[in-house]
Amino acid sequence: MARPRTIDQDDILDAAEAVVVRDGAAQLTLEAVAMQAGISKASVIYDYKSKQQLIRAVIQRRVHKENERVQAATAAFGNAPNAAIHGLVAAAADGPPDDLRAVAVNLVSALAHDAESRGIIEKAYERTIATLTEGSTNPRGAVLAFLALEGLKRLELHKLHPWSEVQRASILQDIGWLVDAEQLRTPRDGPPDAG
Repeated sequence: MARPRTIDQDDILDAAEAVVVRDGAAQLTLEAVAMQAGISKASVIYDYKSKQQLIRAVIQRRVHKENERVQAATAAFGNAPNAAIHGLVAAAADGPPDDLRAVAVNLVSALAHDAESRGIIEKAYERTIATLTEGSTNPRGAVLAFLALEGLKRLELHKLHPWSEVQRASILQDIGWLVDAEQLRTPRDGPPDAG
């Protein structure tokens, strides 16, 4: 008697991402994912009861993969001051992987329509910002660097503005400077000087 086929959840999530990239998040259905994975719809429903559950699982896996990538880059800094933000900048050195770009762009609409999916990203950002500020000698600079880095990443993810490799490297160097810039360590007492 043949053993029943075991279905790996990563195979289902890979199929879901392929459908999202090919057809967009609005066209993601459990049937389309089952067809892409070469399994029955019942097999998909067994693990993911709805389209929203499946999308949340894809988002959660992407957040987990990105966290692993950033942690690997951060590990190179050991216990150095500001390791968390410098690790985040180092992780951005290669730009977003093409598979992440395609999935992220297509899932943005899902985030707009589902508070629970959006909550996954909100919690990830909350953890990241807390880690950056708690482990920084310059929390203000770390937050500004984080915001600048997020702006760069969004422009790239959505292909809104291209940077050459030289420009990108220079931008990342400047973002790293924000962490260590002495003048960013204390808030201004008043408005910036006019002269």
